[in-house]
Amino acid sequence: MHGDDIIISRARENNLKDVSLRIPKGRLVVFTGVLGSGKSSLVFGTVAVEARRQLAETFSWFVRDRMPKHERPDADAIENLAPAVVVDQRPIGGGARSTVGTASEINPVLRVLFSRHGVPSAGEASVYSFNDPRGMCPGCDGLGRVTRVDLDRFLDTSKTLNEGAVNFPPFGVGTFVWQLYAESGLFDPDKPLRDFTADERDLLLYGKGFRVRRRNRTGSLGSNAYEGLVERFDRLYIKRDIDTLKGTVREAARRVVREDACPECGGARLNAAARASKIADRSLPELCALEIGDLIGMLEDVTDPVAASVAGAALARLRRLEEIGLGYLSLDRETRTLSGGEAQRLKVVRHLGSSLTGMTYVFDEPSAGLHPRDVDRLVALLRRLRDKGNTVLVVEHDPAVIAAADHVVDMGPGAGARGGEVVFTGTAARLAGAATPTGRSLRRVTPVKQAFRTPSQWLTVTGANARNLADVTVRFPAGALTVVTGVAGSGKTSLVMEEFAARHPHAVVVDQSAITASRRSSPATFLGAMDPLRRLFAKANGVDAALFSHNSAGACPGCDGAGVIRTDLAFMDPVTVRCEACGGRRYRPEVLAHTLRGRSIADVLETPAAQALALFTGDDPAERAIAARLRALADVGLGHMPLGRPLSSLSGGERQRVKLAARLHRTGQLYLLDEPTTGLHADDVAALLALLDRLVDGGNTVIVVEHDLAVVKHADWVVDLGPGGGRAGGRVVFEGTPADLVHAQESVTADFLRRSLTAQAEAAAS
Repeated sequence: MHGDDIIISRARENNLKDVSLRIPKGRLVVFTGVLGSGKSSLVFGTVAVEARRQLAETFSWFVRDRMPKHERPDADAIENLAPAVVVDQRPIGGGARSTVGTASEINPVLRVLFSRHGVPSAGEASVYSFNDPRGMCPGCDGLGRVTRVDLDRFLDTSKTLNEGAVNFPPFGVGTFVWQLYAESGLFDPDKPLRDFTADERDLLLYGKGFRVRRRNRTGSLGSNAYEGLVERFDRLYIKRDIDTLKGTVREAARRVVREDACPECGGARLNAAARASKIADRSLPELCALEIGDLIGMLEDVTDPVAASVAGAALARLRRLEEIGLGYLSLDRETRTLSGGEAQRLKVVRHLGSSLTGMTYVFDEPSAGLHPRDVDRLVALLRRLRDKGNTVLVVEHDPAVIAAADHVVDMGPGAGARGGEVVFTGTAARLAGAATPTGRSLRRVTPVKQAFRTPSQWLTVTGANARNLADVTVRFPAGALTVVTGVAGSGKTSLVMEEFAARHPHAVVVDQSAITASRRSSPATFLGAMDPLRRLFAKANGVDAALFSHNSAGACPGCDGAGVIRTDLAFMDPVTVRCEACGGRRYRPEVLAHTLRGRSIADVLETPAAQALALFTGDDPAERAIAARLRALADVGLGHMPLGRPLSSLSGGERQRVKLAARLHRTGQLYLLDEPTTGLHADDVAALLALLDRLVDGGNTVIVVEHDLAVVKHADWVVDLGPGGGRAGGRVVFEGTPADLVHAQESVTADFLRRSLTAQAEAAAS
């Protein structure tokens, strides 16, 4: 029956090559393939987008005009779709106000519980909310902490204003802000700040309520409202939430502030009345600080008939969190501190209690951040969704998830222009024997490394106590590749990205934070290759470098340098068409007439990174800078990617590769990487390991937080944390080589390492 399949006819999104495919409904279907093979374009860019678009068409015009707009995917036909729920790798968001409790919608239930059963009652449920003015602590506006300027970092009092006494680049010498102080006539700009009188210092830092005159760029006098340095910094950065700022400004602001628990609420976020209300001698903040497993036990003891029914609603959600392996979290944990895998599983919880059937659930790398032990729980979760009568589509590389699939679609055979085709459909058992990159990787035997690098020295961390770390002391070999592993919540990221990184601020850190991706940003702009590229074109043609920017003087006037024209049709689907004036190339015709070695700027941006590398082999500093960045792209497996491809069109795994490439061309002796295999096919993992080897052989120290057993097997040194997550973790259960880890008896990782070696040996024998 045709109604039993989702039917796709000639899909062409991104690199898809007229893909026609039947996807069985009511099944667990896994889409796999190398990085850039077209998996996300097929699942997310085609199926999920069209399902959401068609669902939106069932609403009234009034509602549709206020909903997100989804453009029709580039395909001849997509039939037999069901409403789609998309669970991707994007951060949960919400900033400092988003917690596990708010994201899982458990906090609202607990607020109702306290409003009905708390003693003494503070009133209705909203007065127990730290996001409501009636419930939030007035000292911190419900954030639980206060951020203040650290004057010892913010100012160098041995310097004058003219010498750059303010250690914050946006307020640096020559800026508009600097002029308000140095050229206002209020202060001697050549007087060291340490020699300021108490009144001068107070005026410089906290003055406000009057206007000053200064010279503007035209040389004439202008009048501006005055506010002290600290007052201005608080208004522009702290009150807007530093974590919402962009890139370099965010990092600069973090360097000159300190965060402390709110002295009024002690970090509880709520006002005194809400904190005073208790159930079983515990306040709401105290309940939210418990690990989920402990909170379940406490709520099970609520016996009042009315309160028990409310507590039951909270217990249902809490038990689902525990079932998917998040029982070690607490409800007051900020969502921005969660790993990618934790955040994704948290998103799933809200769907588990739904009684809806006939839905399509779409997951992007749900095994990201999961230890092999936790993958079993993930598979059980996916099967539960399927068994309720839903279709579950998963973009995934993990062999355990692939093996659990009812149906597998393998994309490839390569990446970019060499991909975009369906190279296999069928069962996981048949895929294991297929002549595709994925089939070969499933049969590949990866042995444990036997020869290890000799450390040049040891880098020791003592007394590590961040989050659940239990006064950990551990050492890392310099000049070697170290893998830090352990089950989810065991303390890996806290040890490496917090404790170790704090002791080595010079380290090159590649974490899991998302990169900003707009339709105008590309690998070339993100990596910093556009500026030297424009300079090369300008020098070769004797014109202004701004002419080679499609965001500036060189932009096509028809599309303003976007390459496409998007028309918003109110409640109807938006329409995007290629700009006729420039043919989608973004530049004015006169710009494209200027060439470098026979190629226009648009030609270069349309060239894959690996091919473009051959264009820049000269000794010019600009050429060397471009070549280094292109080489980094190729090193992380993105040699197939055109330099000008919009970052917004990249998959989650591809975006992480671009971010890794951006860090690789930096000079550093120490690299800290958090889950670098996220989004990588087994073949891409092999390329990553080769890259890490080159970094170490070049004299660097590399420390990787990772679960992928292929990476663990390849390490020179392994640090395994556990034995469990949360309170049950935070301890070192093993330190040594992977060859020794195979024989460790108290390590969960060792158990799965042994299983992996046994399974691979059996697969090879068969």
